[in-house]
Amino acid sequence: MEFSVGRAAQASPIHMYQKLEKPGCKWGIFGIASLIGNIALMAFYTVVTGWIIYYFIKFLTGQNADFGFTQMITNPTVNVVFLLVTVVVAFAILSFNLQGGLERITKYMMLALLVLMLVLAVHSLPLPGAAEGLKFYLVPDFGKIDGSVVVGAMNQAFFTLSVGMGGMAIFGSYIEKEHSLMGESVHIIVLDTLVAVLAGIIMFPACFTYGLEVNAGPSLLFDTMATVFNNMTGGRWWGTLFFLFMVFAALSTVLGVCENILAMVRELTGLSRPKGALLCGVGIFLLALTTALGYSVLHFQPFAAGTAWLDLWDFIVSNNILPLGSLVLALFCCNSFGWGWDAFVQEANTGKGLKVQPWMKPIFRFVVPAAIAFIYIYGMATFTWN
Repeated sequence: MEFSVGRAAQASPIHMYQKLEKPGCKWGIFGIASLIGNIALMAFYTVVTGWIIYYFIKFLTGQNADFGFTQMITNPTVNVVFLLVTVVVAFAILSFNLQGGLERITKYMMLALLVLMLVLAVHSLPLPGAAEGLKFYLVPDFGKIDGSVVVGAMNQAFFTLSVGMGGMAIFGSYIEKEHSLMGESVHIIVLDTLVAVLAGIIMFPACFTYGLEVNAGPSLLFDTMATVFNNMTGGRWWGTLFFLFMVFAALSTVLGVCENILAMVRELTGLSRPKGALLCGVGIFLLALTTALGYSVLHFQPFAAGTAWLDLWDFIVSNNILPLGSLVLALFCCNSFGWGWDAFVQEANTGKGLKVQPWMKPIFRFVVPAAIAFIYIYGMATFTWN
C-alpha cells in the first residue's frame, strides 16, 4: 500500500496524502505525523549508527579485546563524538546531493554483508552450544506465546520494514512502472526474513557457547558479535569487515530517513538544500543528544527500571507512529473516503509481476485494519509502563 501511495503521489510524505485525497478530505495531517515519526527515529538511530562506527574503528585498530557495549554507552564523549560524525557525514552527503553514488556503493556492500553472514552462520553451526542455541531459537515454546509476544513481533515487523511513516513511500516513488508493486513487496519481505534468520543462526549458538545473556536490544548485536569475532581465527579482520558493512547498512537507513526529513522541511519552509540540510542536521543532533547522553549524563527513566531516552523514542516510533501510520494507510487505500480501492489496485498492479487479486479486497479492507487496531490497543493495554 505504501509503495502504491508513494509511486502514485510522487511527493514527500508531508504532501502525499493531500495529492491523492478526494476534494474536501483532510488526510494531510497524517503527513505531519510522518515528519514527527522520522525525526523521532533519527533521535536514536543516529546514535546506534555511531555505535556501529565506533565498533568498526575498534576492530580496525586492533582494540577489539578491551571494550564492551555497556562501557561504550556510558561514555558520554564516545557517544557525542560518534553521533556528531554520523550526522555530519549524512547531511554533508545530502547537502551536496551525493546520496546516489553512496547508494550504488551500498548495494555492493549489502551483497557482501549477506555473503559474510552466510559464512558466519556456517561458522556458528559447529560451536559447542550450537544445538542448544538453535533449539532455543527455532523450536517454538507455545506456552510462552501470548498477546504480548505477538504484539512485540508485529511491532518489530513494522520497524524492520519501515512501514507507516513514509519511508517505503519514498522508495515506492523510485520504482518504475514496469514492475508491479506486490512482487516488489514480496521480494523485500523474503530478503528481510532471510537476513533475520541468518542473524539468529549466527547469534544464538554463540550466546550458548560463550555464556552470553540472551536478551533483546542492541547489546545482543554488539556483545554477541564482538565475542564471536574475538573467538575466531583472524577475528579482528572478520569483525572489521562485518562492522564496515554494517556502517554502510546503517548509513543507508540514516540517509533515506534524513532525505525524507529534509524534503518535508524544505517543502514547508522553502529553504535551499544546503540551508535545509544545516537546519535539519543541527536539529537532529541536538535531539539525539538525549539518547547519546541518556546512559551517562541525562538520566531519565520513562518506563520500567532500566529504561532510558532510547526506549522513549523507540516507544514513540515502534509502538505508536508505525502501527498507527500503517492503519491510516490501510484505511486510505481501501475506502472511498480515502484514495479508494480501485485507484490503489490500478497503481499496485501496473507493470509485470504479482498482482493484487479481487478476492484480497476483504482482507485489505477489513482484516488488515482490524488486526493492526487490535495489536495497537492490546499493546498499549499490556505495555510495561513502570
